[in-house]
Amino acid sequence: MIHAGEGAHLTIRLIIPWLALGHGIFNVMVMILFFYQGWLGLSIWKARRAGAPLHHVTAVRRHRKAGPILAMLGMIGFCAGVFIVLIDKGNIVEYPLHLLTGLVIVLLQGTAYYISRGIRSVNSASRTPHRVIGILILCFYPIQLLLGLGILF
Repeated sequence: MIHAGEGAHLTIRLIIPWLALGHGIFNVMVMILFFYQGWLGLSIWKARRAGAPLHHVTAVRRHRKAGPILAMLGMIGFCAGVFIVLIDKGNIVEYPLHLLTGLVIVLLQGTAYYISRGIRSVNSASRTPHRVIGILILCFYPIQLLLGLGILF
């Protein structure tokens, strides 16, 4: 006999794996978009170093527009993961390495966004830290993906 509340608990238990899968798929898409963002940044950086005229204005515009959106999507994906683990396990530190890596990625994204607000000129001192942080984000994402796959499977 099912008591009141057990049906809801059973329903949550049944959808947790789907939420986890959705979280993973969402964050893989965000990771791919970050790699595209990095490719745009690299092409902009190469053009600036070569002293090329600003014919790559489209790349600059895309890079500037996408950055804040991607940082927000990264935060949403992180919060979703924390929420899923919280409702499933009741303890957000159930997967400490995955949590820590996700937190590092989100903090790096926020820092890259914050630093980018100070980039005003071609010779801005903020460009190098922004690039280094972007590279770190791209290094941590595949690690996070592998950690997540280890949890999922």
